[in-house]
Formats: sequence, C-alpha cells, structure tokens
Amino acid sequence: MLLSIALAPLASSCFEDDVNRSMYEADSDEMNRENHIVGASLRGMQALVIPTQEHLYQFMDAMAGGSYGGYMEGIVDTWVMKFSTYNPEQGWLKAPFADPIKNLYPQYRDMISKTDDPVALALGKILRVCAMHRVTDMFGPIPYSNMMSASNTGDNLAVAYDSQEDVYKAMLAELEEADAVLADNEHMSAEAFRKLEDLYYGDISKWRKFVHSMQLRMAMRMAYVEPELARSIAEKAVAAGVITTNDDNAMLHVAENRSALMFNDWNDYRISADLVSIMSGYADPRLEKMLVKGTATVNENGTSVQKSDYYGVRIGIFTQKKDAMINTYSKQIITATDPYLWMNAAEVSFLRAEGALRGWSMGGDAQSLYEQGIALSFDERGASGADQYAQNATAVPADYINPMDGGDINYSHKAVSSITIAWEPGDANFERNLERIITQKWIAIFPLGVEAWAEHRRTGYPRLFPPVENKDPNGSVNTAIGPRRLPYPADEYSDNPQFIQQAVQMLGGPDASGTPLWWDTKDHSRDAAI
Repeated sequence: MLLSIALAPLASSCFEDDVNRSMYEADSDEMNRENHIVGASLRGMQALVIPTQEHLYQFMDAMAGGSYGGYMEGIVDTWVMKFSTYNPEQGWLKAPFADPIKNLYPQYRDMISKTDDPVALALGKILRVCAMHRVTDMFGPIPYSNMMSASNTGDNLAVAYDSQEDVYKAMLAELEEADAVLADNEHMSAEAFRKLEDLYYGDISKWRKFVHSMQLRMAMRMAYVEPELARSIAEKAVAAGVITTNDDNAMLHVAENRSALMFNDWNDYRISADLVSIMSGYADPRLEKMLVKGTATVNENGTSVQKSDYYGVRIGIFTQKKDAMINTYSKQIITATDPYLWMNAAEVSFLRAEGALRGWSMGGDAQSLYEQGIALSFDERGASGADQYAQNATAVPADYINPMDGGDINYSHKAVSSITIAWEPGDANFERNLERIITQKWIAIFPLGVEAWAEHRRTGYPRLFPPVENKDPNGSVNTAIGPRRLPYPADEYSDNPQFIQQAVQMLGGPDASGTPLWWDTKDHSRDAAI
C-alpha cells in the first residue's frame, strides 16, 4: 500500500510552517552511537502516541477526538468544513491516518536495525502498539501486520490492511511479548534508560504497570464483541499489576508542550457545552482546576451585567464572531510546561469498576473501585471534597444556556442525561451504574479526546448534546449517537485502489462516518432515546 504521506495545505494562520525544531539532530559520529539511536527512536515514537507536534495533535486530539469525544469545539470562523459538522476537509482526514504511520515506522526500523537490546526493542514494540491503537480506533482496518515484514524495508508502505479484529489481537499478543521481556529485566537499574525515554525515565516496574493497564483498556474495548476473551485478558492484566496511584500515571514529559498554543495563543478552541453541563450540574470542584472562566453579558433582574462563569459552546456550530467567543467561552487550563497525559490511575480504577460491574475479578467491588476512581481524579487535579461528591445522590447535569444566544445562534438545550453521581446497588441498576462509571471516567481523562470518543461509541456514554449542524456528505451519521469512525482519506482511493477496497470490505459497510467499527456492537437504540 502506498500511503498518502504529505500533509495537505492547511486551512488557517495557526497552521503556518514551523521552523525545524528537531530534538534529535546530531552529527554522523554521534548518530553511530547505539544509545543515541535508541534514545532518538524511543523519543520519536513517544512523540507520536499523543502527538507532541502541535498540528498533528490538533487534527487528532482537538478537531476529531476533541469534538467527537465531547470535550471542545473549534471556533475559527473560516472553518466551513470540519470534523464537528461531520464534513472535514480531505487534508484533515489524511493527517491522523497517514502521519502516525509514516513517521513511526522509519524510527522503529532504524532502532531495530541498530540494536539488539531486548528492553529497547520491547519498549519500541509497546510504543508502536500505543500509537497504532489510536489510529485503528479512529478508522478501523489499518496496515499493521506487514509493516515490519522482511520484504517491507525503508519507507515502503505498500502493504495490505488488517481487519481491526486482527490488529487488536496482534497488539495484545505484542504487549504480552514485551511484558515478558520487561519482567525478565524488571530489576535493571533505571539508569540504563533514564536518559533515553521521557515517560518513566527507565523505571521498568512502572512500564510494566502501564503495559498491563493498556491491556485492560483494550480488553474493555472488546467487552461487547468478545466478552469472554475480554474478561480473560482484563483479569490477567489486573492480577499482574496495573496503575493504582497517581505517582505511576503515564505522563510524557517534554521541553515544551506545543498543544498549549492552540488554546492560549491561537485561541482556536473553547470548551464544550457538554463538559460544562455535566460538571456544573454536579457542582464539580475540579472545574476550577481544569477550566478558565469566561465572561458574558447576562440579564439579572432586568439589568445587563457582566458575569464571569464557566461557559461552554455547542459542538457542531457554524462559528460566528470568533473574537467575542474567545472572551465568552471557557478554555482548558494548560501551560507549555505541562506533560502530555497518556493514562492515569483514575481511568484504570474506572476500567476495573466496569469490569467488576460485569462480574469480572478486578481486585475489588464495582462501587469501591468507582469511588476510588473519583478520589484519584480529585487528588490528581488537586481538588478537595471527593467523598462528599461521590455520595451526592441528587445533582444531575444542568440544562445548557448559551451565553451568546440571540438571532440565528440560539444553541441552548435541555440536559440530555439525568444520571446522578452516587452509586446505586443492585443488578437492576447495571446500566445506570455503567453510565456513572463512563461519565466520571470521561471527566477524569480529559483532554484525551480520542479515548473519550472511543468509549462514547462503545457504551453510549456520557450522553452528549447532538451537533447543531450535520453536514455528513454521505448522510450516514445518526446524530443521536454520533459518528462511528473517520472515513479514509481520498488519496487512498487514487494511490491504493487494491488495498483500500479490501479495507472497506473488512469494515462490513460503506467507507463513511456512520459505519461502526468491529468492537462497536452495543445496541445504541436506548442510548439514542433521549
């Protein structure tokens, strides 16, 4: 397969060409040193799990994952074709599909060709899985099993796709293989890799907890399509030891977090009405730790006053008056010194809570693990009052009142969920407790948009406002449940007619946003009835 590897001309001033800022430049003598090659490769691959390059982050985690996962909306008034209205430009589809693939494999191959260190190779295998897991969860079938074949050398990407089922099972097998290597080297000094990777700085015991947590995350994704296999993988992962404290959170440390540009400098994104509706309705103490208040003109007792509060914007709007929206709607709190979140202890606790809810052996009961997840998230955010919050049996998501309503932009909407926070014991409350788990996990993993979108598709939760506008060119998306995947970029049809047709056959439906992925098998008719 010949993947489309060039990023299309980009749409706004925030997409201007960057000055080359490579972290890995070195002279030829230095490049011949094994530790430099290993470090450059590992860091380069780490930079593609949650993209540290701001434009790729924007396409994958803000535009696509951020809007479909219910976290944020782009407010650039020149964007007429975009993810949130289900009609993204072709260049915007090309980036999340081609860029992770074409940027990761040359680095992985380079490391494999230059070192036989088993730990380095195991870490490389883990990073490949983590990066490609996100790609398959966005598109479905992807090229995977043949990417590292002996016949595929250099930058040749002419290989066939694998079904998503095959991709998942290959990834899970590779995580198990890598974990076996790490287990054999768990007592190795962290000093060996401390300067070569920026996630755990060579701490193999923490890497193992992360691997087991990834296995748990992937197993839970399979809960509806292959429940017995999912249970087996999840129980084994938890027994082996997963992330349980915030000290072990997977956070990639960088010299500069470039994603902060899009929120603080470009001002291209503001927080969703969904996040504000849910967290404000719950009077969530984490709000002030996560979001910046906006300022709106509101009517109080017949008088117009300026009021500072948390204001969200509906996803799928036709943007008008960006300058006014910048000041009105809330934005994410983020700085250039922040690390990139990959996975936190709260997510793992919520995954275990869901497993326990399903009757799996997760090292605790569902309610305790659920409440533990809330406490871990509060601790991570530096918020107080987790116990009282978890016991709140009356608070529900709030109706959304748009602070900029008027004329043609009346986007206010009644709350779409009435789920409370406090656990309700009993088998009859399975679905309500599942909604609680996923809603609280959704808050806790912010801003992991791709993961939030995947879990929303899998479970139907949290319940999200429908988009204001649906411009899906194929008419395939049910707005009550949202898009199920990203279509392949158009270049695949001109450059790869043989393999792209095979990929579409694997989908079991048209190459459209409304076609569900392999693991997306839950009956969503109940979720749509809101």
